Amino acid sequence: MARIEARVRELASEPQMREAIEVVLDRAEDGEVQWVDVREDLSSGQWGRLIERGVLEDGEAGFALADREAIEAGLEAPEESTSSSDVEVPDSGEVSWSIYDKAAGVVTLLFFVGYSYGPVRSIVGNAMDVLFGPLQDALPLYAVIMILATLTGLYSTLLRANLMDMDRMAAYQQRMKDIQERRKEAKERGDDDAMQAIQEEQMEAMGDQLGMFKEQFRPMVWIMVLTIPVFLWMYWKIGFRGAEGQPGLDLEPIVLPLAGQVQWTDNLLIMPTWIIWYFLCSMAFTQIIQKGLNISMSPSTS
Repeated sequence: MARIEARVRELASEPQMREAIEVVLDRAEDGEVQWVDVREDLSSGQWGRLIERGVLEDGEAGFALADREAIEAGLEAPEESTSSSDVEVPDSGEVSWSIYDKAAGVVTLLFFVGYSYGPVRSIVGNAMDVLFGPLQDALPLYAVIMILATLTGLYSTLLRANLMDMDRMAAYQQRMKDIQERRKEAKERGDDDAMQAIQEEQMEAMGDQLGMFKEQFRPMVWIMVLTIPVFLWMYWKIGFRGAEGQPGLDLEPIVLPLAGQVQWTDNLLIMPTWIIWYFLCSMAFTQIIQKGLNISMSPSTS
């Protein structure tokens, strides 16, 4: 209950709120207290702030102390941390890329050249055709794209789950949330000194943003290393932006909702049909994979 202790310390920095907390602790029987027990010593505003900050929570007969030990600890040392976050956040410098991560980044940049440089596209396309060519010969194009979207969704989910530290991400987000809450409360009570201290802490916490970016981008590099060749193969096979596709490819029209029958190279909105179909399949199958494997891509701050 470190969060309760930190909130009590912050409230206890105000003499009137410190007295209110002490009264509540003294009057709480079996861990619960009612408004009628303290209304002669507390104002309704003080009572409301204790509930709002989570020091008091719903009980069976009234309001229960969230955690007596944490509340008492917060009262004992109010001077230690009244304006700084108690959320422990790993140093952003700890988020470092290995030599393999950096090599993957370089390879990704080289693959990007293939989108505009024909020879690179042909090399990658021919290499990937060894894997996907037999699949294309056996199945219609829409089914091939569905399979590729499923594969890319599967390894993207696994890479993100294994390479991204969700605990670190949650700590970053919780610290920023804690700073914002304390900033709002200091502004409401007109505490200029606390506002200045919180602003300084917020500037120091900007390093967390760099840490979050490095955590999020590291798995993206590995995902792109595997996904760009797949995309270049489809680009090379089907043809895009004036580039001719490979001879013998059966590009039967596909029927899509709202759009009706369209050619694979026709533009829907701002992109060709085959890219739209890939993205739709990828989003759908990625959600199914995440649910099936019980993998969450959002850090928990609870």
